Amino acid sequence: MEFRITVRKEGTPNEVRVISAASRFDVYSQVRNEGGFVIELKELHGFSLGRFSRFNISIGTGIKRMEIVRTAKNLSAMLSAGLSLSRALSVIERQSGNKHLKEIVAGLSESVKKGSAFHEGLAAYPRVFPDIFVAMVRAGEESGSLPDSLTVVALQMERSEELIRKIKGAMIYPAIVITAVVIVGILMLLYVVPTLTSTFTSLGVQVPLATRIIVALSNFMVTNVATVLLALAFLVTGGILFIKSKFGSSIVLTVALHLPIIGELVRETYTARAARTLSSLLSAGVPVLEALSITKEVVHADAFMKVIKEAEEHVRKGEMLSASFANHKNLYPILMSEMLMVGEETGKVAEMLKQIAEFYEADVGEKTKDLSTIIEPVLMLLIGAVVGVFAVSMIAPIYQLSSAI
Repeated sequence: MEFRITVRKEGTPNEVRVISAASRFDVYSQVRNEGGFVIELKELHGFSLGRFSRFNISIGTGIKRMEIVRTAKNLSAMLSAGLSLSRALSVIERQSGNKHLKEIVAGLSESVKKGSAFHEGLAAYPRVFPDIFVAMVRAGEESGSLPDSLTVVALQMERSEELIRKIKGAMIYPAIVITAVVIVGILMLLYVVPTLTSTFTSLGVQVPLATRIIVALSNFMVTNVATVLLALAFLVTGGILFIKSKFGSSIVLTVALHLPIIGELVRETYTARAARTLSSLLSAGVPVLEALSITKEVVHADAFMKVIKEAEEHVRKGEMLSASFANHKNLYPILMSEMLMVGEETGKVAEMLKQIAEFYEADVGEKTKDLSTIIEPVLMLLIGAVVGVFAVSMIAPIYQLSSAI
């Protein structure tokens, strides 16, 4: 893969160049070996998986993230029991029921048998093993604590998936209800309203404005069913693509941050993700600048990434890591900077970050439960309002007809 990078070296102006590497991790390592620092990095291929990492499936691989977590846990257990890495990989290959994972593990086993480092083999599969996985395995190999590093990265990925699953679970109910309301509304406009309209027309009933609007909408949909369905499909597809785009996701994030309850949930989710990732990397022995660079890519939200990038600059200048988070309390809660400051003073930054992650992961879990409780009555009010407007608009002419009789 090719990457466009901006590199800073002491005593020289920033340099922009294109570099080929197996993964982002290799880019950081190569530049660091040259005595420089990566200021900005952009992957040059047309399709980036980064925006889709929130899904459980590693797109284009057929391998779920939880399968990678189980693989890491099993490898850690076997290595701790005294098995060699090549033998442990062979066991994983035989036990796996996923043919894609089997092929990858077989490739990793062959690479290790030829004398390559384990992290080098993992870096050859960037769509399956994220940068944080490769970085922690490398740190584990260099420090002689590979089983511990695999345990930590498995826990990090597992907690990340669990957090995402809780948030998605809270959104399933309102999504189903809203979809059902839209479908029922379309069916009524296509089949129920035309019947009532023909009755009103034959009896010469004068209908109110609200009824005329619904009738006009129904007539348009009946005469242009294909156009309406295509427009609906276009809107849904366009909306999804817009949300996935960099510009669209930044707008959605900005709006979400200003919503009551939702804004706090978003802030705490990204805080937990950043703290968990950074804690895992630091506890595995990854240098702080490299750990911040990888965490920045894991966060995947421009506003929150900029804060971590700013923290990277602070650390590079010899300043406190907590300073940047303290300057952005609108994004990262004050507890993040306060506990980081304590960690820096006591030399226990990784431990403090772990506590931050655990606190906010638990808090997000509780708030997603509360969110479901809050959303339910709001949805009921919305459904009641829609049904009420429709009922009044269509029943009013019937009452006029009855009174005339």
